[in-house]
Amino acid sequence: MDEEYDAIILGTGLKECILSGVLSVEGKKVLHMDRNSYYGAESASLNLNQLLEKFKKTPTAADKLGASRDYNVDLIPKFLMSCGTLVQILVKTDVTRYLEFKAVDGSFVVNGGKVYKVPSTGGEALKSSLMGMLEKRRCQKFLEFVGEYDEENPKTHQGLNLRKNTAKEVFDHFGLKPDTIDFIGHAMALRDNDAYLNQPAWENINRIRLYGESVLRYGNSPYIYPLYGLAEMPQGFARLSAIYGGTYMLNKPVEEVVFGPDGKVVGVKSEGEIAKCKLVIGDPSYFPNKVKKVGQVASCICILSQSVPGTNNAESAQIIIPQKEAKRNHDIYISVVSFAHNVAPKGRYIALVSTQVETDKPENELKAGIDLLGKVDEIFFNTRDLYEPLEDGKKDQVFISKSFDPETHFDKSCEDILDIYKRITGNDMDLTPPKKDEQGKDEV
Repeated sequence: MDEEYDAIILGTGLKECILSGVLSVEGKKVLHMDRNSYYGAESASLNLNQLLEKFKKTPTAADKLGASRDYNVDLIPKFLMSCGTLVQILVKTDVTRYLEFKAVDGSFVVNGGKVYKVPSTGGEALKSSLMGMLEKRRCQKFLEFVGEYDEENPKTHQGLNLRKNTAKEVFDHFGLKPDTIDFIGHAMALRDNDAYLNQPAWENINRIRLYGESVLRYGNSPYIYPLYGLAEMPQGFARLSAIYGGTYMLNKPVEEVVFGPDGKVVGVKSEGEIAKCKLVIGDPSYFPNKVKKVGQVASCICILSQSVPGTNNAESAQIIIPQKEAKRNHDIYISVVSFAHNVAPKGRYIALVSTQVETDKPENELKAGIDLLGKVDEIFFNTRDLYEPLEDGKKDQVFISKSFDPETHFDKSCEDILDIYKRITGNDMDLTPPKKDEQGKDEV
């Protein structure tokens, strides 16, 4: 380990692997280390034996569940918004060539204890059983306004200024009821609480528009999901990094991050040797003294033999229980994937239920989500801490990612990736799509 690296990256979670791949493409010399024997770290996908071992369950439980190798179970529940930032990064870096995606069958919201498909266009709003006829008309008019709004064209503004009017004022302008505001804000704009209602509506409208544009791309929902599980993405970016000279080491213990007299990082010590570097990037687990705990996530992985009731036999789905419906301060999220995505044996479904912990009994906080699933064959409960870095990393050149949140999409995760990149380079990450070849192969 005599040579010096531009960056040493600790942990093979998705955020770290994206930054590793992007920096390698830009000509940086990268060394990537992980104490685990598998890719993905917190965003790994495990086979059944690994899952049983992680949750300390008896292997006999596997007898009825099928072959271990047929499972690729995600530890965090995430889908990709088909027009979202993560897809832009995948297209820009051409990591899509290593992955195959499948559209998620449906996006649902719970209202009054029942599961409803989320309408995403004016036409869908008119057909939805989520609202009465008058409310359908109002919702249709609101969604049409969102689709037609052009900041440069006052004729589309209906007297509103989205940079000044709050989200609540815009909803009130269209006369929308609280239940309708709830599903639009939480299931379409993907807000995890109601603080946004008193903020300028501009970002909210853009979030709803992104949701609608993403639905139009594939039809049934705005989400896509990689075959064989989320860990395929870290591996794809690891391949990208390797092509551009990046070095990967799994099963590599990290003994110490080494600092120079000026307080800046100079290397990473592993198995008695020090690899020199100019900067370090890593997940919070490698820096217990440089992060603060900001909360906890309660989650459970449920193996089912049937689709979730109320989802029209969907092989995959996102279901959101808004905070008011759940009588909580945060939403409950459910992601469902299945044998159709090569993550479970034929006829099996994997449902992940997650939420932000609010009490001293985290398992009880998931009950409203678990109760929607029908019969559960096997369940794995987990509580994990959420961490954020204490500093931005510019002073000591140690850049630490935030823990993955409980939401079933990569919205905040992508914000974190882009923020770390900007802190390191001083520039925004270039997400301009590459020029299409004759076959247009930059599409997912």
